[in-house]
Amino acid sequence: MMQEIVRSVGIDIGTSTTQLVFSRLVVENLAGSYAVPRISIVEKEVIYRSKIYFTPLRSPTEIDTEKVKEIVRGEYAAAGIRPEDLQTGAVIITGDTARKQNANQVLEALSDMAGDFVVATAGPDLESVLSARGAGADVISEEHRTTVANIDIGGGTSNIALYEKGTLRGVSCLDIGGRLIKVEQGRISWIFPKIHALAQKHGLALEVGDPAQEQTLYELCTIMAGHLAQALGLLPKDGDHAGLYTNDGSPIPTEPAVRGITFSGGVADCVYDLEPGDVFRYGDIGVLLGRAIRNHAAFQTVELYRAVETIRATVVGAGTHTTEVSGSTITYEKDRLPIKNIPILRVAEDDEAHLDTLSASIRTQMAMYRPEGVTELVAIALSGAGRTSFQAVQQLADAILDGGREVVESSHPLIVVVENDIGKVLGNAMKVKLEHKKDVICIDGIRTRSGDYIDIGAPIAGGHVVPVVIKTLIFNS
Repeated sequence: MMQEIVRSVGIDIGTSTTQLVFSRLVVENLAGSYAVPRISIVEKEVIYRSKIYFTPLRSPTEIDTEKVKEIVRGEYAAAGIRPEDLQTGAVIITGDTARKQNANQVLEALSDMAGDFVVATAGPDLESVLSARGAGADVISEEHRTTVANIDIGGGTSNIALYEKGTLRGVSCLDIGGRLIKVEQGRISWIFPKIHALAQKHGLALEVGDPAQEQTLYELCTIMAGHLAQALGLLPKDGDHAGLYTNDGSPIPTEPAVRGITFSGGVADCVYDLEPGDVFRYGDIGVLLGRAIRNHAAFQTVELYRAVETIRATVVGAGTHTTEVSGSTITYEKDRLPIKNIPILRVAEDDEAHLDTLSASIRTQMAMYRPEGVTELVAIALSGAGRTSFQAVQQLADAILDGGREVVESSHPLIVVVENDIGKVLGNAMKVKLEHKKDVICIDGIRTRSGDYIDIGAPIAGGHVVPVVIKTLIFNS
């Protein structure tokens, strides 16, 4: 059986902490000698974990780019890894840090220095999934045949991902975290506005400069814990709850009901293990928040599972779970790969039912990918379901070329992403129809949504597959 090693990096710049992991992914052909290759990632292993650093800030609204670069450079050297040794990975700015003024520039700087095919991405949806997979909530839900929600509680936000028997059912994110109130020398030095308003509504007098009183802050943490329980459907939602979702986001679905939970993020260790000592030792309310969650009656009604990773869950998820492979039946132009940050133009399944509405959907959406009147590189995505006969694939190729005429006439390659296993035959059909005058990349086995971005890596495993990273909500504005 043919095996290939792919090296990956995860870099997570969070509200409180910054860390890296390097991982080893093993790609293997699982098909027999005479069968069509069926190549999968069969093993994932973290080979190096960095120290955990406090995220360097130049001011409350700005990340210190140079210091972050110093951390990354130092950890690459400590791990004995050069950027050119890596084939895939993710740089993610998470939680409250994603709202800093210069977050975008930091991502660009790191993406350039961390390796040619490292993706720069952030956003609460993706963070929820990565932390849950790093924590092992997906595997726990599958093994126990139940519904498990992971709550990743960081400094600025709590990311929730709901899994039912291994399948993702929903994600959400709330502005609840351990560093939303900071404490210096026994006094409150900063309060996040939403949390200040929540405290006032509950008659808790908290102002910057006040002495940090453990009992009052524990009461507030109990209210915050109650909102996390509301977000999981363990308590009825009150009038304040909707305002706590990050970027006015949505809650997870009410069905299936949550039966078990895992916790990850910096606060998770304070949930699992009630440590004695100074509750303000980290300069925030993280210890009290963890304690309040652990003691809250609502959380006693579901099974508590121990996460595989806690504070490192997101960065482990970024290093090992961002990459998928598309292969064996794909069409690509070798000298066009790798390509990064391609926006997805997704055709809705209703529009895909008829070829004329499919073409019209692509044409109409193209207007969104024309900044300053110039067509940009875009990936047309669809399911391709039910179109497997030779004639059906030919008709599908015609419909895509008709709708995507703008891309065909541009200097960009035509990129098509299909879920169904028809990438090679569809790609070849489009190339023939274009008389081989246009570069065509057609990959399959990949599910996407509108608003996603895609990175397609250089071919591996003897050219049979390409590594693919789907990025949901590339930037959390």
